[in-house]
Amino acid sequence: MTLVAVDWGTSSLRGALLDDAGRVVEERAAPRGILTVAAGGFPALFDELFGDWMRAAPGTRALISGMAGSRQGWIEAPYCPCPAGLADVAAHVVAVEPGRIAMVPGLSAENDGVPDVMRGEEVQLFGAMALTGRRDGVFVLPGTHNKWVRVAAGRIAGFRTFMTGEFYALLATHSILARTIDADAPLDEAAFRQGVACAGHGHGLLHHAFGARTLSLFGRMDAASLASYLSGLLIGEELRTQTWDADDGEVVLIGSPPLTRRYALALDARGIASRALGAEATWAGLRALHELHRADPSAASGPSGRA
Repeated sequence: MTLVAVDWGTSSLRGALLDDAGRVVEERAAPRGILTVAAGGFPALFDELFGDWMRAAPGTRALISGMAGSRQGWIEAPYCPCPAGLADVAAHVVAVEPGRIAMVPGLSAENDGVPDVMRGEEVQLFGAMALTGRRDGVFVLPGTHNKWVRVAAGRIAGFRTFMTGEFYALLATHSILARTIDADAPLDEAAFRQGVACAGHGHGLLHHAFGARTLSLFGRMDAASLASYLSGLLIGEELRTQTWDADDGEVVLIGSPPLTRRYALALDARGIASRALGAEATWAGLRALHELHRADPSAASGPSGRA
């Protein structure tokens, strides 16, 4: 039974064709996130992008994660509350076309009386657990909205979201800092580490961010380096809010290499080891969920989101 694994986000999507052993046969990506799809247009776009894969072998199924399962997406897959393991998420999978296409739910958590959510990252987490054998510890998923996740006994115990990527974009393009920062400059590791160290001094981001202006004003850092310095400040502020257990071990980073590289540098500055995974975590997670449905196809709930 072949699997079409799809990660369908807000601005783009990617898919992989996996054989019965879980090997990636082919990958595809397109700038066709849910915001680009007109109402009712999801089935046709899915067929345009992946129809040939679905028709290539009898019994092929598709499993979709990400924002396609939100209220603005193809069909809503309601959030599964934490703590949650692979079987809990599998039990909340929603059938789009029974026996053919299904949607993975997101996860929800409560932090100080305020809800937090993720969609798509839960699949990456289960994939990372499968690939690394880690059942406990801290997993970090860098992105526009970064997730810091604690895993215990193979279950996602809870998580917190940080709008670091979005704040970087806002400060670098819409604040006074935009006049002196080259937001598209490549990483300057020395400047980045300087920003991480500055965040660790305390006094808060609202104060330290102004330093990105004065460093330029006094000619101590150029526009390219300031972009990395600001990035270091923001990621360093994330790290400053984290707590660590003595037995946590290395942090598992899941995301694109440019982002996981920055988090690895920031963690290293605090003496914390890390390892990084990329798209392979998504495909491994979707395959793990798929395997549960091969064993129990009735686990998927109906289109209403209720079993």
